Amino acid sequence: MSTAFPGFPSEAMTFFRGLARNNHRDWFLPRKPIFEEKVKRPMWELVEAVNRAMKEFAPEYVTDPAKAIYRFYRDTRFSKDKSPYKDHIAASFPRRGLASDGAAGYYFAVSHKNVGIGGGVYMTSPQTLLAIRHHIAERPDAFRRIIEARPVRSLFGEMQGEQLSRVPKGFAKDHPAESLLRFKQFLLYIERPAELATSRELYGEIRKHFRAMAPFVEFLNAPLVNAKKRPNEQAFSC
Repeated sequence: MSTAFPGFPSEAMTFFRGLARNNHRDWFLPRKPIFEEKVKRPMWELVEAVNRAMKEFAPEYVTDPAKAIYRFYRDTRFSKDKSPYKDHIAASFPRRGLASDGAAGYYFAVSHKNVGIGGGVYMTSPQTLLAIRHHIAERPDAFRRIIEARPVRSLFGEMQGEQLSRVPKGFAKDHPAESLLRFKQFLLYIERPAELATSRELYGEIRKHFRAMAPFVEFLNAPLVNAKKRPNEQAFSC
């Protein structure tokens, strides 16, 4: 496999195991230099390597590492869990120009427990969800071909996500895409063993999974991309 990223150092996993037992400022602050050097810096390098790969199959999703990597500090204002730090480090890659629309994107996370790799629509607005549902309703066979493609099924299994108990309002109960329209989330996601994080195989696995899900992510974003284009198209037609 490629050596574009050598894997996280073992100290990163040691850090996460310690944090799991001591998630408080008194433990973290003396070890913040370890976090910066053994966790955050390698994560930055991994995101840069993934960005280089994505230029080949998803160039609109290349994201500045400073924006791609999630904050490590938890927002505890509305949570009963007041632990100040996350138990993993993660990055997401939204489509350029759609990040604020709750659109589909790519994601991976690393911890001492596992490596998560996935993508799709996790949290979105009612307007974006409706646009995606209409897009699926008009092209159910095309969407099924994407989620049932051999690379997708072999790497991710079935599409995941919360679902309604019945077809949403505005769609016929016997719609051919009934089983797809009930989804509130559209996700491809897999968790791999924690040992992958410190392996040279990590970068290659992320690249392979991202490439396989590219048609899935693009399909979900198509109605949003088209909506962004329409004002310009109208202006040129005047």
